[in-house]
Amino acid sequence: MITSFETIWIPMPDGAKLAARLWLPEIAKTKPVPAILEYIPYRRRDKTRMRDESMHPLLAEAGYASLRVDMRGTGDSDGVMLDEYDHIETQDGVDVIAWMAEQDWCDGHVGMFGKSWGAYNSFQVAAKRPPALKAIAPVMGTDDRWLEDIHFYGGVLANDNFWWGTIMQLYNALPPDPDIVGDEWRQKWKQRLDSMCFWPAMWLEHQTHDEMWRRGSISEHYDDINVPVYFFGGWADLFRDTPFRIAQHLKSPVKILMGPWAHLYPHEAIPSPRIDFMAELIRFWDHYLKGQDTGLMDEPRYRFYLQDSIEPSGTRTHTNGIWVEDTAWPSQKSTNHILYLNDNRLSMTAEEGEEMTICSPQTFGASGGDMCSFAIPGDMPADARIDAGGALNFVGDPIDDAMAILGQPSLNVLVKADKPQGFISALLIDQAPSGTMYVISRGFANLMHRNSDTNPEPVVPGEEMKINIPLHGTGYRLAKGHRLVVQIGSTYWPMLWPSPEPVTLTLSAGRSQLHLPLYDVSVLAERELIEPPIQTPEGMTTVREGSMERSVKMDMTTGEQISRFYIDGGVFGPVGTRRIEETGTTISSISDRVYRIHPDDPLCAKASMKQECIFERQEWKATIKTTASMKADKTHFYLDATVTCLDGEETFHHINWQHKIARKGM
Repeated sequence: MITSFETIWIPMPDGAKLAARLWLPEIAKTKPVPAILEYIPYRRRDKTRMRDESMHPLLAEAGYASLRVDMRGTGDSDGVMLDEYDHIETQDGVDVIAWMAEQDWCDGHVGMFGKSWGAYNSFQVAAKRPPALKAIAPVMGTDDRWLEDIHFYGGVLANDNFWWGTIMQLYNALPPDPDIVGDEWRQKWKQRLDSMCFWPAMWLEHQTHDEMWRRGSISEHYDDINVPVYFFGGWADLFRDTPFRIAQHLKSPVKILMGPWAHLYPHEAIPSPRIDFMAELIRFWDHYLKGQDTGLMDEPRYRFYLQDSIEPSGTRTHTNGIWVEDTAWPSQKSTNHILYLNDNRLSMTAEEGEEMTICSPQTFGASGGDMCSFAIPGDMPADARIDAGGALNFVGDPIDDAMAILGQPSLNVLVKADKPQGFISALLIDQAPSGTMYVISRGFANLMHRNSDTNPEPVVPGEEMKINIPLHGTGYRLAKGHRLVVQIGSTYWPMLWPSPEPVTLTLSAGRSQLHLPLYDVSVLAERELIEPPIQTPEGMTTVREGSMERSVKMDMTTGEQISRFYIDGGVFGPVGTRRIEETGTTISSISDRVYRIHPDDPLCAKASMKQECIFERQEWKATIKTTASMKADKTHFYLDATVTCLDGEETFHHINWQHKIARKGM
């Protein structure tokens, strides 16, 4: 039997109070127990309520006090949030853990976990070494904000900087709940709204690897982490390289589990197979917080799902494959396999040939899906044949036997460019005998960052450059008879913002190499991972069904390509309007993201986002509407945004931002 508390207040040293939900096991009434913290900005009272209830009660049933905390300035907590992963956020996390350890229901041992933002701050708080924190379990987050975040990919500006920034534009404007904070809710809401800035513009002021990105990147000082780490990740997620880096660099005990999943907790993940994440997590906590010998750390530390050859589709619910385990990383089961980029061929020996050039249309990348899939229909890579005509294609021979790739492939490219600014997009592809092309992995390289991510240097047109392009980590088993293909392009829209001018890249045959980490799969994983128990969500009623559109269209009169992603339901899917029965709150959210570009003109690129969110309960109604747009000329970016908030039917707040930001190698 467990006891839950809808809201408890955690005092901070400066007088602010953070709101939290707490679940306690029966034993905690008479004996202190270890405690678990999840600490994120996504509103424990409503937005993540159902997800929280799929995890925290199970932790309490296993004998843990489980705490889900709204960060400062979010949900019902006091204060304002000025940026992601700032120093106040991290220090608050340290102070929350100290407070937990002092409660009569806690025995002084604390663990911390979370997905995405919660994975970041699990790393960041652990690096501060709060004495009570004994272990962390980050799920789908990164150790390095410059190398692997939503802002830049290979030093190239990602459109996710705009998109996710606009998602937070809406979240930052959401009100506290009057039932929790009382009559002060308008005052607290106004304080948040008055403190807001437009995050995509703030982030875009930092176009090099400066202190903003170093802040919160534990890769700057790996030795700061001195507690055990269990990292969970997915090959359809954004954060695919972090597990390999922390396996190499963290000195504390590290355990890693990588599945085929999109950006979801593994017990609810798509594509399947899912795993009983909570059972795995509890084994970890039992080991390090209760001192029980669960055998978990006697097993091989690294476990990876090798995906079998995949049929390309923007929507995928299951991935066939096998689990493998390893005791060390880098692995002794890995070998570096080199293939050469010859004249339209991918071969084991270098073959001299003519120079090859490519000036990709600005629409190259239309089939690429999102860099980070949320398993929303249509957000995974489609058939790369759609884009093949816009790239140099290097095609290998059919393979004689299955080929397992595990780790981070890379390309060493000798290349020339005809403009002072540009980038390379590189795709590793599985071509089936039928001709379909599935994107296994991809990587990008800003040519102005070829020598430094802190001091970009213009390209000398016509000068040959040696560029190393790390591709994202993967676990993939190419089927017999399939071919490996490398595609090289000079654009990748709508994933990346285009260069100021069309760029022609030139490669000489036989002088560039693909490096593949091939893996010996002769020994498979010994331990089976069980499926999670089927959970039937309760307490949420659908008031109105949602809908969505994911489309790429061409205007046949102008040639403009329009990519649209519309969701009636918010970020995670077309759920429409829903009511939380326990609180009586009805929530509806709509987002409409549109990218426009002409295949010949990078300067006509435009991104836009419109959102609306409504909270209703009895006499309370709060409506938040946001708009945002981004475009550029050769020298500057231009970002416009608005936030309008209504209390009932009356305008409560309105703000308009306009930003002009110099391009600095982007």
